[in-house]
Amino acid sequence: MSKQDGSARQVTHGVADDDGANILHIDMDAFFASVELLDHPELRGKPVIIGHAEGRSVVTSATYEARRFGVTAAMPVSKAIRLCPQATILPPHHERYTEYSRQVMGIFRDATPLVEPLSIDEAFLDVSGARRLIGSPAVVGQHIRDRVQRETGLTCSVGAAATKFVAKVASGRAKPDGLLVIPPAQTLAFLHPLPIRALWGVGAKTEESLLRIGLHTVGDVAATPLTTLTRAVGEATGHKLHELAHGRDARSVVTATSEKSIGHEVTFHVDVTDPARVRLELLRLADQVAARLRRAELFAKTVAIKVRFEDFTTVTRSRTLSEPSNVGRRLFEEANELLTALQLNGRAVRLIGVRAEQLTGEQDAMAALWDPDEEWREAETTIDSLRARFGGEAVRRASLLGRKGNDTAGGTRAPSS
Repeated sequence: MSKQDGSARQVTHGVADDDGANILHIDMDAFFASVELLDHPELRGKPVIIGHAEGRSVVTSATYEARRFGVTAAMPVSKAIRLCPQATILPPHHERYTEYSRQVMGIFRDATPLVEPLSIDEAFLDVSGARRLIGSPAVVGQHIRDRVQRETGLTCSVGAAATKFVAKVASGRAKPDGLLVIPPAQTLAFLHPLPIRALWGVGAKTEESLLRIGLHTVGDVAATPLTTLTRAVGEATGHKLHELAHGRDARSVVTATSEKSIGHEVTFHVDVTDPARVRLELLRLADQVAARLRRAELFAKTVAIKVRFEDFTTVTRSRTLSEPSNVGRRLFEEANELLTALQLNGRAVRLIGVRAEQLTGEQDAMAALWDPDEEWREAETTIDSLRARFGGEAVRRASLLGRKGNDTAGGTRAPSS
């Protein structure tokens, strides 16, 4: 049975009705911060911020005790300290996060070969074949949680459901250090009371559009005619939200046989302080990466940016997409949000880069019931055809006109893969 603890956390206690809940979403709890606390047990239960106190560093992670004060990842450390002045600041150690991620993912794969990593600290698992070896989905989830805690000292939260979407929502509700099983028959009862932000892909603008027509909960969205939804948020998004609000998500767990990526970066001849110029180059790079993805018939699950400043300090940030994409506009929008979170504030940029990661094949990506990038995809594939016929500079975005070749950035370009 499930029990509501407090205002948000929801966990399953006792024997679970987990028949058919074969998809697990496992998310490490405050992963970077938790790894750092392994060396600082005296700080457990206290607000801790992972980042550099000096300069314009941003928060890499924070403990839940710090998050209660409003501290979030990618926030400037200076702001985080103002919100939570009693917090302890610890520097990040990214090589340790990578090593613990490998260990955790190995534990996942010991339970089932059907593991789809989403990022360094979360993954989907299909455990339908693990029943004979370990047990039912709830038993598998608890088994993994026990092993992770015993072998690494870290905790994770697990959601079990019939679909990826519901499993991911469930793991979020179980945080921190919990297990929540949503039986297929209880999917709608679980989803419908939740706020519309629980729907995958609903950001601030979409939320505003839904609130404008009086929709506040997932149940409200489910009860709204599809034509009304599409008028409010567009054809692709309307169909997606309609399906999710009814608990429908046909995507399967897709394993990656190798870690692949495609990227482009540019080093400016003269350091750039104008954020508009940096974003213009970010758009160009995103278009180049997307074109290479389409030529290879690949889609990216994750987009990452790389920024090197005048003092050679290099920062990378990444974000997992709600659906894989090879559309330049989508990659740019996600990359631009990552860049905005860095808050350049006039800091001189020496290098900027965009990278598509966790690549998957077309058949896997298009298994989804919707294509949120349909309109942009059609335009960009048309541009691909024209460029193939008339040359690479034949068709360009209006925002990029008036600049040509390396003069656009005044720098040196470097593709990578």
